[in-house]
Amino acid sequence: MDIGIILETNDPERVWNAFRLANTALDADHSVEVFLLGDGVDAPDLEHEKFNPHGVMLKYTQNGGTLLACGTCLDSRDLETDELRPRATMADCLGVVEDADEVLTIG
Repeated sequence: MDIGIILETNDPERVWNAFRLANTALDADHSVEVFLLGDGVDAPDLEHEKFNPHGVMLKYTQNGGTLLACGTCLDSRDLETDELRPRATMADCLGVVEDADEVLTIG
């Protein structure tokens, strides 16, 4: 199954759970694409004493998951593109939706 996840939050627990699901899907041989949108572009920088958003995101990319970040959202927050925030466009977001069998939005 091809799964698309649109992540629109910078809540550490929601980000952590989104990527836990994404990693579980990859482990089950599904294809997963995650698009960081709005506050979601903050996800790689989140720190929390109980949850580890950065760690599960890193695991996701190391396991072959596709990760994209809205370039306009990055620019509006003065954030730089990096390994966990690869610049993308709304056309790329549309591609995630079109290519997915199922799309989950977490906000």
